[in-house]
Amino acid sequence: MRERWAQDIDARARSYWTEARTRGLLGTKHLILPPSEYGPLLRAMGLLKADASMGPESVRKYMQISHMLTLIEPQIEELKRQNSEVFILDLACGNSYLTFTIATSLAHRLRHPGQVLGVDRNLRLIEACRERAWRLGLEDILRFEASNIEEVDVQKAWQRAFGKNADGTVHLLLALHACDTATDEALALGISWNVPSMAVAPCCQGELAKTWAEGEFDDAFMPIRRWPHLRREVAATMTDALRALILEGCGYEANPIEFVPSAHTPKNTLLRANRRGQGSPESFREYVALRNALGGMSIHLERLLTEPHRSHLNALLMQRPH
Repeated sequence: MRERWAQDIDARARSYWTEARTRGLLGTKHLILPPSEYGPLLRAMGLLKADASMGPESVRKYMQISHMLTLIEPQIEELKRQNSEVFILDLACGNSYLTFTIATSLAHRLRHPGQVLGVDRNLRLIEACRERAWRLGLEDILRFEASNIEEVDVQKAWQRAFGKNADGTVHLLLALHACDTATDEALALGISWNVPSMAVAPCCQGELAKTWAEGEFDDAFMPIRRWPHLRREVAATMTDALRALILEGCGYEANPIEFVPSAHTPKNTLLRANRRGQGSPESFREYVALRNALGGMSIHLERLLTEPHRSHLNALLMQRPH
């Protein structure tokens, strides 16, 4: 049944997405998931209509996930060169647009052995994702587990899902739009597991903005704290800067970049991190300096750090500012 479904969707997508229509959609852009070639994937994710066309909202989402795959595939390529099998974990996967895209890339574009595990606390979404993975014939490399980020036992989850990867190895950790401090929880897990590569797209970074709104401060940031819009925007940017500095302090090369134009989504920062060494004391010092400049407010990721990073950072926090 699923073979007939895939063949039907594939035929409709190839018929609908003529060269002229594709050019009208993409212009001069070259995306690595052309709709004429990936009809079943896009239909399973709800981006193609029954006639294989795309509505405006679907176009926005399609552009977003296509561009994000372009940014993440180089990380997977690097992991391919180092590992005979690549294990990828997507935390707070939600509807799993990125999860399905990554699994499809691994199976059909990069053609490398691997497994992708999506984790989300919403059991209804997880069950729907499992059905879509089966429909796309990806169930051998793509599985889903229901759990909160802070409670997930990756080793046991992987065993339940695949019956292998006994030590719970993760080579690439993803978290797309994990809301507020859930991004910190994902990063903290990645740091504690020494995951070689991470990519997160933070969302709704409200922790610092809330602290600013409720606290009493008397410094140069007072005008920004006064206006709610600027307070939220600046707090979100500062939160991501603090996250990047912590990652570098823990031995990662961190790179916050724009992963999709703001016309498609205002939450358009992708924080990529690749483990490179033992850690950067200078980055921790920069974190402390920025933290002090922002009123001495910590972020959740700082409080989640494990040893030895916690002790290294705490030693700097205990020093009196010059």
